[in-house]
Amino acid sequence: MRRRAVAAVAALVLAAGCAAGSGNTPGSTPSSSGTAPGASAPGRTGEHAPPAKGSVRVVRTVADHLKTPWGLAPLPDGALLVSSRDDGTITRIGENTGKKTELGTVPGVSAAGEGGLLGIALSPGYASDHLVYAYLTTDSDNRIVRMLYDPRKPAGEQLGAPDTVFKGIPKGMIHNGGRIAFGPDGMLYAGTGESGDRGLAQDRASLGGKILRMTPDGEPAPGNPFGTSAVYSLGHRNVQGLAWDDKQRLFASEFGQDTWDEVNAIRPGDNGGWPITEGKSADPRFHGPLAQWHTDLASPSGLAYAEGSLWMAGLRGQRLWRVPLRGTETSAPPQAFLIGAYGRLRTVVAAGGNRLWLTTSNTDGRGEPAKTDDRIMEIEVK
Repeated sequence: MRRRAVAAVAALVLAAGCAAGSGNTPGSTPSSSGTAPGASAPGRTGEHAPPAKGSVRVVRTVADHLKTPWGLAPLPDGALLVSSRDDGTITRIGENTGKKTELGTVPGVSAAGEGGLLGIALSPGYASDHLVYAYLTTDSDNRIVRMLYDPRKPAGEQLGAPDTVFKGIPKGMIHNGGRIAFGPDGMLYAGTGESGDRGLAQDRASLGGKILRMTPDGEPAPGNPFGTSAVYSLGHRNVQGLAWDDKQRLFASEFGQDTWDEVNAIRPGDNGGWPITEGKSADPRFHGPLAQWHTDLASPSGLAYAEGSLWMAGLRGQRLWRVPLRGTETSAPPQAFLIGAYGRLRTVVAAGGNRLWLTTSNTDGRGEPAKTDDRIMEIEVK
């Protein structure tokens, strides 16, 4: 398999366009104008808003005693793959049994601070190629690799040698981004962070503070907004969640600094404004957030779409946020669930229908782990 490396993007001039089941909503956060985030604009004709009030029920714990789980990828047979940020391993979790089988350790992972083995995703052609993609921090950068997964081999030896498809993403002790996902178009999307160097977010010649879009081989995807660049949108602080709705529209969750965390509707060429703005802004150069929260109520990571709403995992906020949608606007104020019930929540992934997979993140050095942490849960939502 031929290695492809993309170390930088072409320099371009900065353009002007940069507790379970409870339905309580303490901390549903007002916008910068003091009103609850929501939308007055209607969506497309024929698009119906979900109910303003939803519900969440924790069905079961699928697996526990996990160490620093970060990425989660459902397999076609119903099992789950989960990455360990600090150990650099990928483990298969039996959907019904919870049995853990370690596939192997990904070589080259340098885990420090917020870096390590982060997001994972299955190839669009997984049924025939059995490739697993991973976003990882090395000694020099953040990069994306792909590996052959062969379950016929002994446990611990089921991952092939990593093939680097994209590299050169800035690394740091903080803000390494890390979420990867294949979109409905078959392209690979990656959320990156500005690695603590704020200026990178507005620098199109840098891969930091961006959402990237590339082919499965790591080449800039056809139709990207900035020519031969992999950059799809810019002006981000630390993107850690990517999700598409049922109309194939992209949304992303993002860490703020001291004031506003965000979930954004992403369009090609968007500029989120960081570090010039944080949260909603009247500056016409920037595309403001769909919804925003004070940082103690969110610190968002994973993002998923189900039942007409976005579902966003909160780390510092220790809650799961529901953002009802109509089109690319909110149809009702966001609603919080599981407040403080399971500690820090890291990753949320659609499991089909009204089900989600949800992981905790209490062993990441910033939480207070219970005896059985960390865990993966199955939840029902509406």
